[in-house]
Amino acid sequence: MANFYLLEELADARAGGTVTVAGAEAKHIATVARTRVGERLLVGNGRGLVVDGVVEQVTPASVSVRALQVEQTDAASPRILLAQALAKGDRDELAIQAATELGVDGVIPWQAERSVSRWAGPKLDKGRERWATIVREAAKQSMRPWLPAVAPLATTKELAGLGARHRVLVLEPGARHPITSLTPDGRDLLLVVGPEGGVAPAELEVLEAAGAELVRLGDTVLRTSTAGPAALAVLNAALGRW
Repeated sequence: MANFYLLEELADARAGGTVTVAGAEAKHIATVARTRVGERLLVGNGRGLVVDGVVEQVTPASVSVRALQVEQTDAASPRILLAQALAKGDRDELAIQAATELGVDGVIPWQAERSVSRWAGPKLDKGRERWATIVREAAKQSMRPWLPAVAPLATTKELAGLGARHRVLVLEPGARHPITSLTPDGRDLLLVVGPEGGVAPAELEVLEAAGAELVRLGDTVLRTSTAGPAALAVLNAALGRW
């Protein structure tokens, strides 16, 4: 299977034309993947455009690819966003990595009341940049035509405000309804996952008051790194993505 690379500035391409990859991606193609002239690879722009081509010239600074096929994939509809609470260690990072591989359409870092990890000062930009890098690499690994966006850090109040445009689903072990009982209604979905200690009662009140639905995943309690990807798999099946 051909390796997949991202070239966000790629605006258009046609079969028979040439695509030039430069920068870090070219260096990876030449020195890490050790790609040679004549080998196939895929180049996408993260906005649905994917070029399947053959390498005609390769150096660490620049790689030329002759396009054999060009495909434009529509964005998923309805969309699924993941609001992932910041968590200690790398559990939040594991969550967004797996969620990206499973097809999430966007990621929102959430500063929950019980989040041990805190993004403040210099950590604010560094944290988001770190998440964006993880999402980008996971999208490449899973060869996704669309690159999920990483939104700015959100508060609980800001998440509640998204209920005006999204169907908000909060994962809560004690919820009455299982996520498998949901019937899609065409609205974009916002999946909210709390930190290690769960979503605080006051946060649940704010979210429910804004129209959020509490749902559970089976009868067990999953880690914050596992819950989001597990719920996403269920929603993929319900929406016919799988």
